[in-house]
Amino acid sequence: MNLKDTCIYIVKAVVFGLIMAAIFLVITSILPNHSLNTGLSSVHSGGAELSFAKAVRRAAPAVANIYSLSIDQRNPLNASSLQGLGSGVIMSKDGYVLTNYHVIKKADEIVIALQDGRKFTSEVVGSDPVTDLAVLKIEGDNLPIVPFNLNNPAQVGDVVLAIGNPYNIGQTITQGIISATGRNGLSSGYLDFLQTDAAINAGNSGGALIDTNGELIGINTAAFQVGGDNGGNGISFAIPIKLAHSIMDKLITHGRVIRGALGISGEPINQVVAQILNLPDMKGVLVTGVDPDGPAARAGLAPRDVITQYNGEDVPGVEMLLDRIAETPPGTRMDMVIIREGKTQTFPVIIAEKINEPE
Repeated sequence: MNLKDTCIYIVKAVVFGLIMAAIFLVITSILPNHSLNTGLSSVHSGGAELSFAKAVRRAAPAVANIYSLSIDQRNPLNASSLQGLGSGVIMSKDGYVLTNYHVIKKADEIVIALQDGRKFTSEVVGSDPVTDLAVLKIEGDNLPIVPFNLNNPAQVGDVVLAIGNPYNIGQTITQGIISATGRNGLSSGYLDFLQTDAAINAGNSGGALIDTNGELIGINTAAFQVGGDNGGNGISFAIPIKLAHSIMDKLITHGRVIRGALGISGEPINQVVAQILNLPDMKGVLVTGVDPDGPAARAGLAPRDVITQYNGEDVPGVEMLLDRIAETPPGTRMDMVIIREGKTQTFPVIIAEKINEPE
């Protein structure tokens, strides 16, 4: 290519570039600005993806501050002393408030303060130390109610918000995710709880754990602590709404939670036990102890029995069996299938009522 051809090629390229630039400028002057910046504007426009304000507005008014007051019995005329601080969630228009048992257990008087400035004295409807839940009752008009959905369980990885009154500094929102989930039964232990890294500090107890739609998914109850720290380990726990709602209904109906009891202790089946007892698989619960005065002993169960079915339902492990027993009304006859010395047998058993140990 000679010099003349090279110059012509360069001129053509420059002219083409100028023409394309002119076309682009014409198009951008005609179309709305956001048409060419859809992705960018959605990131900077403050859409639902980036803000939880709508969720907070739905749920926060129903999260109340709870002031537990204790009267000095030696001098009752003295002003009540502040016994503890916590939070509670208004669950119904009838004024039922769900909170933690440990928030109100030593209180002589309980004051509930709403975010709109109203204050109420409340009565204790019932409490359940096993799940650390209590139900209070207030009388008021146009009470804010938290939205919830019992058929939408939390999943690991869900973004959640904890609402409460930490250290009595006023309502505060903290954010995290669901780190682990548990069962929704009546037995006790952290396996029942939702685990989250949202900060739950002193005063958050009894408050709401909500999802990004503003729906209640749990009642904040505890933070994992090591030594004398205040739970700053990113491990906090909340009672799942399905379990909390079930307990609330029982407390409203009976004033307490009535649980079934079988009178056994047990452990899961491992490979060694399965081989020694000649079991077909590792499903079931190995009975390790039997209360001599309990329903299991009266029915004829003994240590080394393996419970494989409860009321026609296969028993995969200890947690499931404990939950089913706890949920069975006392006085109910249940058939239990066990393996004893390699043979399958069925034992009818009458479930008794579990007696909670005094605190």
